[in-house]
Amino acid sequence: MLTHQGKVIYLDFWASWCVPCRKSFPWLNEMEEKYSSQGFMVISVNLDNEKSFAEKFLQEVPAKFTIIYDPKSSLVKPFAIKGMPSSFLFDRQGNKISSHVGFNQQKQKQFELEITNALKQVR
Repeated sequence: MLTHQGKVIYLDFWASWCVPCRKSFPWLNEMEEKYSSQGFMVISVNLDNEKSFAEKFLQEVPAKFTIIYDPKSSLVKPFAIKGMPSSFLFDRQGNKISSHVGFNQQKQKQFELEITNALKQVR
């Protein structure tokens, strides 16, 4: 993961059947575009068993950020996911600084504040 060293990472776990994920993707696109020049990056992990379900979702709700397919849920195990979407924010040193389950309009401001605060931290 050396290519991500020194970046603030928003790690997002999602599935095609997740209704709130449809709302989170446009916001994640916006955050990546707005803050990538400051060292912010979204990595999104799809947990569908069938890649075709994720591909159909992405045709309807495009992603401008990194997507990783994890049909066997091997990446999810250390995170003890309790719902979809689940997200984790990591600082520039790779430390987890927050985690969230779910997504809605009210949470967007809080999530963005956490991102901007993490970006302000010295490398």
